[in-house]
Amino acid sequence: METIHVYPTKAQEKVVVAFLESLKIPFEKPESLPAHVLAGIQKGKDDIEAGRTMTFEEFQRRKR
Repeated sequence: METIHVYPTKAQEKVVVAFLESLKIPFEKPESLPAHVLAGIQKGKDDIEAGRTMTFEEFQRRKR
């Protein structure tokens, strides 16, 4: 079995799904973001709520 990642627009999605179904090619469409992405988003929100933030200028000075 091979894996191919495709990124259709919303308009193209129906055609791509119909094509795969017509050829009986198994596929899955994740309904949400991967768990590691959701965890990273939550960590960022938690950092903001806890006051762990910096300005863009602080960030620029830090990376030098």
